[in-house]
Amino acid sequence: MSYFKFPELTALVWKVWLRNRDVFMKTYRVNFLPPLIEPLLYLFALGFGLGTYIETMDGIPYPRFIAPALISISIMNSAFFECTFGSYVRMYYQKTFNAIIATPVSIEEVITGELLWGATKSLINATIMLPVLAAFKLIELPHALLIIPFAFIAGFLFASIGMCFTAISPNISTLNYPTFLFITPMFLFSGTFFPLKLLPEPLQYLALTALPLTHVVSITRALTLAKTSNLLIFNLTWILTISLILFILSVNLMKKRLIT
Repeated sequence: MSYFKFPELTALVWKVWLRNRDVFMKTYRVNFLPPLIEPLLYLFALGFGLGTYIETMDGIPYPRFIAPALISISIMNSAFFECTFGSYVRMYYQKTFNAIIATPVSIEEVITGELLWGATKSLINATIMLPVLAAFKLIELPHALLIIPFAFIAGFLFASIGMCFTAISPNISTLNYPTFLFITPMFLFSGTFFPLKLLPEPLQYLALTALPLTHVVSITRALTLAKTSNLLIFNLTWILTISLILFILSVNLMKKRLIT
């Protein structure tokens, strides 16, 4: 089968999204708490703790420098883990995918619905974090509100990445490999806690070409600081292009796994 065949989709995709939304809302108290507390922990430990020794970073007060990174990391984690561990549990242990496929909903629509839900989790987390960061006057309003729709776009990218790993992982334990070898390096070396220009030049190019979080941080930081540059067009184009490629690839990889 072709791994780059565009999936055939109908409005039934939203039925899958609604199913995941309904499950999420049943435990909404637990689901809304982490994105509310997490930025506070990082802000107090790094922004206001370490920040007392680092007054500015790249000409920006350190708490304001890391604020968009915290949003970007939340966007990445929520979508990636939803479409790796979350999707794997629904696929393998709960047999949710098999139950849905027994209805008129196709495999392609199930996986696309999962990806859209992963992107929605990113949007939800970013939306919850914005008032917290705004309360500390670390973001510029109303420009930072554009992060909300952008979070869905970036979340779709990380959801697609996660689904690709889910499709090729023989068991749930092996999903720890992309977490340690891919997500953790992005967490540290994507312009999150220090500028990319402090890295050796070869690593700067590697971050721009191979670490998706780099582009997300760049756009999110520009929105929180109300600053624009020509590089943002490159960042957004990179995200949209890679998202489309990985979306098609992830759907076909999962289709192959579920059929065989």
